[in-house]
Amino acid sequence: MVRVVGEDSGIAAIGGMHGFVPPLTGLFGRAAEIETLADLVAEYRLVTVTGPGGVGKTRLASEMARRAAAGFADGAWLVELAAVRDPEQVPAAVAAALGLKQAPGRSVSDSLLADLSRQQSLLVLDNCEHVLAAVAELCGILLPAADDVRILATSREPIGVAGEARFRLPPLPVAGPDAQPDAGGPAVALFADRARRADPRFVLDGDSGPLAGQLVARLDGMPLAIELAAARVDVLGLGQMLDRLEASFVLLTSGDRAAAARHRSLAATVEWSYQLLDVLEQQAFRRVAVFPGPFTLDAAAAVAGDGTEPVVLHLVDCSLLTPPRTGPDGRTRYLMLETLRAFGRDQLAAAGELPESLAALARHVLAVAEQASALRATSDGELAGGRWLDAEDATLRQGLDWALTHDGTTALRLTVALMPWWLLRGRGAEGYPLLSAAAVHAAPGSTEWGIAHFLLGQAAVATGDLAAGLDHFTAARDGLAEDGPSPELALALCGRADVLVLVLGRSREGAEEARRGLDMARHTGSLTSEAVALVTMSQAAYFAGEFEQAVQWARQARKIDPACIPGEVAREGSLRLTLALTEAGDLAAARDSCTDAVTLARAAADVSDEAFGMLLLARLNTRAGDLADAWSHLGAALELAARIRDRRRQRMCLSLGGELCTVSGNWAGGVTVWAAYLAIMRDSELVETTRNVERRRELLCSAAQALGPDRMRAAEERGAMMTLDTAAEFLLLLAESGAQAVQAAGKPPGLSRLSAREQELITLVAHGQTDAQIASHLFISISTVRSHLDRIRDKTSCRKRADLTRLALQEGLV
Repeated sequence: MVRVVGEDSGIAAIGGMHGFVPPLTGLFGRAAEIETLADLVAEYRLVTVTGPGGVGKTRLASEMARRAAAGFADGAWLVELAAVRDPEQVPAAVAAALGLKQAPGRSVSDSLLADLSRQQSLLVLDNCEHVLAAVAELCGILLPAADDVRILATSREPIGVAGEARFRLPPLPVAGPDAQPDAGGPAVALFADRARRADPRFVLDGDSGPLAGQLVARLDGMPLAIELAAARVDVLGLGQMLDRLEASFVLLTSGDRAAAARHRSLAATVEWSYQLLDVLEQQAFRRVAVFPGPFTLDAAAAVAGDGTEPVVLHLVDCSLLTPPRTGPDGRTRYLMLETLRAFGRDQLAAAGELPESLAALARHVLAVAEQASALRATSDGELAGGRWLDAEDATLRQGLDWALTHDGTTALRLTVALMPWWLLRGRGAEGYPLLSAAAVHAAPGSTEWGIAHFLLGQAAVATGDLAAGLDHFTAARDGLAEDGPSPELALALCGRADVLVLVLGRSREGAEEARRGLDMARHTGSLTSEAVALVTMSQAAYFAGEFEQAVQWARQARKIDPACIPGEVAREGSLRLTLALTEAGDLAAARDSCTDAVTLARAAADVSDEAFGMLLLARLNTRAGDLADAWSHLGAALELAARIRDRRRQRMCLSLGGELCTVSGNWAGGVTVWAAYLAIMRDSELVETTRNVERRRELLCSAAQALGPDRMRAAEERGAMMTLDTAAEFLLLLAESGAQAVQAAGKPPGLSRLSAREQELITLVAHGQTDAQIASHLFISISTVRSHLDRIRDKTSCRKRADLTRLALQEGLV
């Protein structure tokens, strides 16, 4: 059920709003529409608000989401699609808006499905009209499987998916052509409100009220057109506005008599506002229309020319740009609404300036990417560089799209600069094909070619394609070797060594490759390459069981000034030192190293490294016998890894979780977690240290003695049936309960109010089945399944499927 709170109730903190910008102005005349839309969202899982540009679809959907967010456990999320030019990037745009990482070995759509199937969310997909097929395909994937997700879309036409409900948003009501002007309606109220912002002296009285009524009637009640007109009230009187608008109607109608009246009125208003600008202002307006998203004054100058800054400020006064807002990087940015942007791009093309403007945009984003990359090359600048790129995401992609088609050199430099950021944000799968396409413009064996293949290798490993990663690192090594020693060749050697050690278990060969990389890094004076090589040497020694040697290599890496190397390299050194010190028995030093790494990861907003650090702290606590802190840190690691869909970290948590269960005396829990881990690892190419394998074998032998054959077999079978998500949820449940064994004596009290059929339902939910699959399994209708689940939620207060899964695990149903 979707609950809509009252207009003055605010937003409940249950799920919250994500990605929505708080409105700066009031909403007029939409109370009835919001109530109707709320009823539709409550009844249908896909609702599309349709209407012409400028009618207020986005504003209505945002207000609806604000009021409904409290009814969704995971909140309401805004996905802005206006800047997405490539339909294939729609899933990536949704994932980015939700802050989800692509799971290794899965497509973006599959990763989205895996995450959303466990959430109760409202997705607001804004401005879908130019990517309708892609949105329809995504909805067709998500809706059948993510049963607790609802989608509210805005578009100029329906999505075209079965089960979609359409809500046509009309303009604000105005008086008809033969009626007296309505000076008290919502359209006039909107005009007066916006007019007072332009001219505080403006008032509605006996003279201005009827004129305002005529004006909004001429504009057919279109909110955007009304706002544009109101922005000029301080320059022109209402009478002059009506006269000039009438002239615009004549000009427009003579050019396109087939256009709908609403489209004519809005286009006429935009055209009228545009014609009031002088020549330089018109040029700036149409050139900044090339930006797909927010832009800074510096960006406007780069694309529209020097001296643009005061013009941008004037365009804000004219309501042709939104007032400036501060982005995630602290920079102030301006935005052109999509309807105005479409008009501006048409004018840009008509003036023959579109190719020049796109080229200028590509040059600008290259400068931004390379400057941000230079910031990220040091630990101190990493956070600032990453946030800068976050804020420019849509513009970066548009510039890259143009460069891939028109300027291969720029495309190569741009993708090379962006790939480390893509990797940090979990978007390696998105960046891999882009860099692959750009790499064809590099001469084989050149430095640029080698760097591209090194980064492609990193992306392949990050997304789970380890064989492709080894191929790229080998190609980079072989190609770069022809020009002699270089920092880039040293990195290629280290990348190859990393895969040899982690995947193939060839520690000796990996160590030899890393040693060559270390010698070369020192020969060329590259501190970054040297730090990477030392960390790789430590890892090779660690997997060979040479823990003291691993400590020595990692300590050498730590001696390199973090201010001179990328933050992720400095953190990796601390984390690898922690691993080695733990196995070497120096727990105090390991704790200090790990605490430093976690602090650095949090400062850089690197959730993956923070999750790894919390996992290592849990390992340290386990070795020291501090089991309460071990469970606390393991729970934090699980939650962080789940947030970003880091499957590798989740598997590592399971490995430690099995050990922590057994040393805590929860023998059945440990066997279950390890059985799940081993079943999952059968499909993995990663290797384990001999010490980890031996420790698990010893503890499993102790568990077998404690449990006996029947209970041991039952625990093993239970774990072997779990998916990675279910096993991680089960382990998190154990962590939160302090490793108390999950035992069911008779009928569990948590299920006392549920019927046998309802218990069967939540068991199927816990096994990952959708409503449709449950209906097929139980030979009932989907609507019956949903009715049962609504009753179960009322009885148990479990609002989303993940909560039901945890209940099933807690009560021993799974």
